[in-house]
Amino acid sequence: MKQLLLWVAIILLAINMESVFAAAPAKQQQTAAQNSESKTMQCVAFSPYVGDINPDYGAHPSHELIDTLLDKLVKETRFRCIMTYGVLNGLEYTFAAAEARKLKVIAIIWLDKDIAVNNQSIASGIEVAKAFPKTIIKLSCGSEVRTRHGNVFDGEIIKCIDGLHKAGVKQPITTIDTWWEWCNRTTPCQKTGFEAKVDWLGINIFPWWENKHAGVHTCTTAEQAANFHIAKLEEVRRTYPGKEVIVTEFGWPSGPEGGTEANVHTGQKCGVASPNNQAKVIKSTLQKLAEKNWSGIVFEAFSEDWKPSDEGNFGSHWGICQGQPPYTCGKDFQ
Repeated sequence: MKQLLLWVAIILLAINMESVFAAAPAKQQQTAAQNSESKTMQCVAFSPYVGDINPDYGAHPSHELIDTLLDKLVKETRFRCIMTYGVLNGLEYTFAAAEARKLKVIAIIWLDKDIAVNNQSIASGIEVAKAFPKTIIKLSCGSEVRTRHGNVFDGEIIKCIDGLHKAGVKQPITTIDTWWEWCNRTTPCQKTGFEAKVDWLGINIFPWWENKHAGVHTCTTAEQAANFHIAKLEEVRRTYPGKEVIVTEFGWPSGPEGGTEANVHTGQKCGVASPNNQAKVIKSTLQKLAEKNWSGIVFEAFSEDWKPSDEGNFGSHWGICQGQPPYTCGKDFQ
C-alpha cells in the first residue's frame, strides 16, 4: 500500500512539474515582449539611391558610396540605428558597413510584383540575417506591399515570413505598411490577420500625404503632426494588444520651401514644407515617443533625387541630409 501511494505521489509531482514547464514559454514570451518595449530605438531610414542613382535602372550604389553616406550619418547626426530597403543589387554590403560602425539595422526584404526577384530577396534576407545576427536586430518582409498592390501579393508576404521562420532566422519579423493598411482600411481600426504571423508591427504614418490624398484626415499642420503620429500608434496598439508596434516611417519635407499640397477631396492646404517644419515634426515626435518609451524611425537619412517621378516636387526633400555631395546633414539632428 505504501509503495502504491509513493508511486501516486511521484506521478502527481510529474504532472505538476509538466504543467509548470508547459506554462514557461508563454511567460518567457511575455517577458521578451516587455524587454523589447523597454529597449527603445531612435532610427533613421537609409537608402543610398542618391544623386543620379535610380533603383529602377542603371548602376547600383557602390561600396564606397555606402561607406561615405554612413560615415556622414555617424559624424553629423546622433542616429545609431538605420532601416534599410533591400538585400540585393549591392545593398547587402550595407550590413557589413553598418557593423563596422557599430550601427544597428532593421532590414527590409523588398517584395514586389516579380516573383523570381522576391525569391532571390528572401534567400538573400535569410543569408544576411544569419551572417549579421548582432547588427540586424529586426526584419520586415516587404514595405507597403499592400499600399502598392492591395491584397494581390499577400501570399508573397506570407511566403517570406514562413521562409524566414523555416530557415531558423532568430530576429523578430514583421511586414511594414501604412497604419491604414494595418487597420484593414477601416475606421475604427480592425485586424488584418497578419498579426498571427508576425512578431511585431511596423506602421508608416505620414500626415503630409494624408493632407493630399485622404478623405478622413485632410488637414494636419506641422504643429499637429506629432500628436497625429501618437494617436495612430495608440489606435493600432489598441487593435493589436500584446504586439510591439513601431512607427517605421514618419517625417516631413523640407522643401520646396513654402510649398503645400491641396487635398483632393476638400481643396484644403494645411501642410507647409520647410526646414523648420521638418525639424519641428521630427524632434517633437521623437520626444513624445521617448516619453512613452516607444521606438520610431525617421524618414529619411538622405534625400533621393529620383523620387519626384513618383511623388512630385516634394519627393526629393525628405532627407535630414542632402542627397548630393558633400551630403551635409541638418544641424537640428546632431
